[in-house]
Amino acid sequence: MRTRICDLFEIEYPIFAFTHCRDVVAAVTRAGGLGVLGAVGYSAEQLEVELSWIDAHVDGKPYGVDFIMPASAADVPTGDPQQMYEQIRATIPERHRRFVEDLTARFDLPPLPEGEPEFGGVLGWTPEVARQQAEIAFAHPIKLIANALGSPPADIIERAHQQGIRVSALAGKVQHAERHVANGVDIVIAQGTEAGGHTGEIATMVLVPEVVDAVGTKAQVLAAGGIASGRQITAALALGADGVWTGSVWLTTAESDASPEVMNSYLKATSSDTVRTRWFSGKPARMLRTAWTDAWEAQDSPGTLPMPLQNILVAPALSRFFHAHQEHLIFAPVGQVVGRLTQVRRVRDVIQEMVDEYLATVERLGAGLAGVADKKA
Repeated sequence: MRTRICDLFEIEYPIFAFTHCRDVVAAVTRAGGLGVLGAVGYSAEQLEVELSWIDAHVDGKPYGVDFIMPASAADVPTGDPQQMYEQIRATIPERHRRFVEDLTARFDLPPLPEGEPEFGGVLGWTPEVARQQAEIAFAHPIKLIANALGSPPADIIERAHQQGIRVSALAGKVQHAERHVANGVDIVIAQGTEAGGHTGEIATMVLVPEVVDAVGTKAQVLAAGGIASGRQITAALALGADGVWTGSVWLTTAESDASPEVMNSYLKATSSDTVRTRWFSGKPARMLRTAWTDAWEAQDSPGTLPMPLQNILVAPALSRFFHAHQEHLIFAPVGQVVGRLTQVRRVRDVIQEMVDEYLATVERLGAGLAGVADKKA
């Protein structure tokens, strides 16, 4: 299982793993893939700690960092993070505040334990904080940066290239991919709608060959969305991708930091139990469907706010979800491939199973081709 992207990063397998868990990043990288840490939920101080830990646990092998620098978002103030948070909250319409308060009452969410701080929302979706995260990442021996919502800003791309760091960005349609290439992105991640988290509307099987054909030799392509096995990796490479960008499959690994409630919800879910919704961030993201996600689609919903206002609006309720341990309401982002995630396995075992199944699939296909050739002879 070797492609040109393996040579580019000096990795054994063309398997890239997006995760918010540093243990998974390190485990994937040590196992021959390339772990990518999602930085959006970390403060500058926390990100420094996480990256320093990864540096010490990857044995000098490559890893990357993923940011969210949205191409479009609500105008937000700049300055001290706490002041930014307070100023942003002040702009949230009263109708939306009342709706969230009514939902917390409807679902009987208990208040947070005394002294427990309220989750304040993800300021990493604001340009200023994302740039602070990038500055910290550039001080570490990273080999890849990724941007989840559009191309990174031009100066970030230039800075990365000056340091020998490759730049990648997710694309949900061909137009996104073409824009990325024009902006200097090295690797386009063609992410189908099956994927977890922020994702578009076009299926992976359709999107990947479209993107491959559109970018030609200008960039390498990773396939994302619905990939958790060796057979799916084989299909992605057959579509022309240079490797795969995976995420959901790592949520149920032994190294994952998912809470017991979230982990159990993943293990029980089927592939029809997910939904794309804007309630979490203001942009479409795939997660497990719950009564809470349904409430945001109901007629009495005020609709969602632009990023980052929506996340800051619902952040207190998220805190109460987790502390209440209410599995039926828990926020659980994941792709449709969740139906395959039925047991907890170690990262190295997941990768080995992927490789073994890929080899078996290629051998089976090769035998079929040989049979056809023999008949023609």
